[in-house]
Amino acid sequence: MVLERALITVTPGREQEFEQAFRTARAQLEGSPGFVSGTLSRGVESPSTYLLLVEWQTLEDHTEGFRGSPAFTEWRRLLGPLFADAPTVEHYTQVSTAGPGAR
Repeated sequence: MVLERALITVTPGREQEFEQAFRTARAQLEGSPGFVSGTLSRGVESPSTYLLLVEWQTLEDHTEGFRGSPAFTEWRRLLGPLFADAPTVEHYTQVSTAGPGAR
């Protein structure tokens, strides 16, 4: 499993428009091979900043499969005009967990 972390800054004043567009655009993620799950969170201190976390089965499912697909083109068409800057994206693999029952 690979976790994608995308930090997205939206043009101030367009946050509600972004959230509405994301509700439509998320279908592009959900229908992509290798997609496991995803969450979008809004910054408390920086309300124009969003944290998108997407779990993929493999790194290539994101970097080659999704990004090379028509689904990504549609994703960017829906959301790209609302970005203040290009999102910063990094990928992670889990090394530890915390919480009830974690070891």
